[in-house]
Amino acid sequence: MTTPKELRYSEEHEWVKTEGDNVRVGITHFAQSELGDIVFVELPEVGDELTADQPFGSVESVKTVSELYAPVSGKVVEVNEDLNDNPEFVNESPYEKAWMVVIEPSDRSELDNLMTAEQYEEMTNEG
Repeated sequence: MTTPKELRYSEEHEWVKTEGDNVRVGITHFAQSELGDIVFVELPEVGDELTADQPFGSVESVKTVSELYAPVSGKVVEVNEDLNDNPEFVNESPYEKAWMVVIEPSDRSELDNLMTAEQYEEMTNEG
C-alpha cells in the first residue's frame, strides 16, 4: 500500500487532507493494519473543539482500543456517521470511505508541523 503523496501525516498515524479552509482527517493504512479488524469507532460531535495532539476519539479493534489524536486544533464541522454502522471501512478504505472528521483549523500554521508522505514512510519503516 502506498502512502498518498497529497496528504500530510501526524506521528500518531492520522492523515490530513486540506480541502479549502478545512481539513479531513482519518487514520493511515499502516495504523489500521497494526490494529487489526476494527469493530467500533468513537468520534466527537459536530461543534466540538479539538486541540492538536489531544485525543478526540478512539478506534476499537479485536486486539485493542487506540486513541485518535487531533493533528490540528479547531472545530469539528463534519463527522463520518457511516463509521457507526460500518467500522470495517477503516480496514477496507482508510483514505476514502473511512475519513473520520472534518476540522475547521483554528491555527493553520499547525499544518506545517505534519509530515510529508516521504517523512511518514521513513518513520513507519524504521519500526
